[in-house]
Amino acid sequence: MKKYIIVFAIISTLAISFVSEQVSALPLPIAEFDSELVFQPEPESSTTVYQVKPGDTLWAIAKKNDVSVEELVSLNELNSNLIVPDQEIKIKTEEVKVKEFKSKEFKAKEDVKKYIVKKGDTLSKIAKDHDISLNDLIVWNQIKSYLIYPNDQLTVSGEKSSITVANIELHPTKIKTPPAPSTANKVAKAPAPAVAKAPSASTGGQEMTMTATAYTAYCEGCSGVTYTGIDLRSNPNQKVIAVDPNIIPLGSRVWVEGYGEAIAGDIGGAIKGNIIDVFIQHKADALNWGRRTVKIKILD
Repeated sequence: MKKYIIVFAIISTLAISFVSEQVSALPLPIAEFDSELVFQPEPESSTTVYQVKPGDTLWAIAKKNDVSVEELVSLNELNSNLIVPDQEIKIKTEEVKVKEFKSKEFKAKEDVKKYIVKKGDTLSKIAKDHDISLNDLIVWNQIKSYLIYPNDQLTVSGEKSSITVANIELHPTKIKTPPAPSTANKVAKAPAPAVAKAPSASTGGQEMTMTATAYTAYCEGCSGVTYTGIDLRSNPNQKVIAVDPNIIPLGSRVWVEGYGEAIAGDIGGAIKGNIIDVFIQHKADALNWGRRTVKIKILD
């Protein structure tokens, strides 16, 4: 009887051991879960080359490619902001490569607010209406002048900038004013003389000595439209000078030594007192003009 009991015990032990081995060999169940972990794309930097075209500026190239002027200057080891046609400019870009992603759709939403400039707006008013600082508004939009125009689109939200804007060219007015009919007629009829001739002795008018510099319609931050509404890009042969309206009335015909007869049709933040800025179509010619002392005569 004892032998049967012992044999039964041995068989039972072996059976239990065999079952345990089979159970332990089974794959463990995997718990189902819905992870909130999001695998973000990894940015990979790359560089493209842009060939400068006539009329391009570093500011315009930087804005178009969503980089700063400082980044372009540093990347290309430039000594100044002056660029010339056919010059190659390297631009740093970012290509995003997604390595992993979760099964549920994940989409980042941008919350950047835009504002369309209306007639009568100023930068200060826009900043106040959107409860942001004027400094941030200028930095976000890379504004180089306080002069803005209707239908311009401005960014009015974003992270507070750590940059403080210091030297912005100030303009007396903040919005473009349409020219008076009389001034527009004068601009249309005023010829562009090929040779700068002095007015005859019989011509009346006040004579003065001025310091004269030169500018083009494609300067950094320029729109190409003067304060009185002359489109210099569409009329590159038009003779126009920027003046201090307190010295030379806007719309006046003025003879300038070495330049010829022109219309006083523009202003500028640096044009104060006995200083004028003559419009010259090509940048090389404007640079050659430099800064000089000239005699002028107000014709009417």
